[in-house]
Amino acid sequence: MKQIVIFASGSGTNAENIIQYFDKKENASVVLILSNKKNAKVLDRANNHNIPCFYFNKTLFQKTNYINSLLQNINPDLIVLAGFLWKFPEAIIKDFPDKIINIHPALLPKYGGKGMYGMNVHEAVVENKETETGITIHYVNENYDEGAIIFQAKTQIDASDSPEHVAKKVHLLEYENFPVIIEQLLNE
Repeated sequence: MKQIVIFASGSGTNAENIIQYFDKKENASVVLILSNKKNAKVLDRANNHNIPCFYFNKTLFQKTNYINSLLQNINPDLIVLAGFLWKFPEAIIKDFPDKIINIHPALLPKYGGKGMYGMNVHEAVVENKETETGITIHYVNENYDEGAIIFQAKTQIDASDSPEHVAKKVHLLEYENFPVIIEQLLNE
């Protein structure tokens, strides 16, 4: 059985979508959810699905080997960042080469980098009068949103679309594609 560990910082809708997708599969499952926010809704979602979850602070994540040791003990087949906003420590990236992926709510390399997440991205896309946007699933490296691109999906933007409308279109792409790409990577 392939094992997936998810890192998330917020509500966890993508994490829950991944959990539900793999609940129907026999070859893989989500075995742990980690969050850097004590009150993140993703922790409630993990509990609702009886998946172990753990909260950690910045010191534990960046200045100790605790999270890396935890991951090494599990030895997951894939580490999935689903709305996780902190830069990943180089030690973890080094210990899990090509096993850490992220989803970004834009067509990288556009609208990537520090501070470009969530509504910040959608507001910038609308402000710049883009005609399309989408999602990018990529490997995680030592720089924000610069790892090798695995997959992109696009959606059109209408001139009347608000950042909230764009967010809804992008979320649909995330829900439809992220679990499928995860499954493909696990089967390679």
